[in-house]
Amino acid sequence: MSIDLSKGQRIDLTKTNPGLTKIIVGLGWDTNKYNGGGDFDLDASAFLLHEDGKAKSAADFVFYNNLKAYDGAVVHTGDNRTGEGDGDDEKIMIDFAKVPAAISRIGITVTIHDAQQRGQNFGQVSHAFVRVVNDANKNEILRYDLGEDFSIETAVVFCEFYRHGSDWKFQAVGSGFAGGLAALVTNYGLS
Repeated sequence: MSIDLSKGQRIDLTKTNPGLTKIIVGLGWDTNKYNGGGDFDLDASAFLLHEDGKAKSAADFVFYNNLKAYDGAVVHTGDNRTGEGDGDDEKIMIDFAKVPAAISRIGITVTIHDAQQRGQNFGQVSHAFVRVVNDANKNEILRYDLGEDFSIETAVVFCEFYRHGSDWKFQAVGSGFAGGLAALVTNYGLS
């Protein structure tokens, strides 16, 4: 049975799901019908963060041009350039057993490609969600629907996974940034 979360809520993942090591992070959205002259291209990314909350190098950043980190600990399944159809628009796979001990948090984000040039923002995006699926049995563990809280933001941190002792937890974040991918990269310590 899936659990629905609200912004700011946290939940145990591995402690309450014994044996859970591999998950699928499904991300989805719809774009509102408006004629801005260009298609929407939303992109999911994962930032692998050290104890200080920062990524140390490009190896800690998984996105459409760097699909895999740490021998498959985090894998992006590929860029969906249109977001057409129902269900997950992009997916990120996480194998907790392969995540290096130095990584204490994994931030999952979505940005709008070329948002400034196209005059686009998350105020024009609806039904955004993140869900976590057990890779072994394909059962949905949890879901967080972001709601319609955004207006001028061009990047959003959907959620974070973080270590708590030997276990992993999930936090529904829903925090927006103006400045797109560049703002996120700077926030997470990369240049």
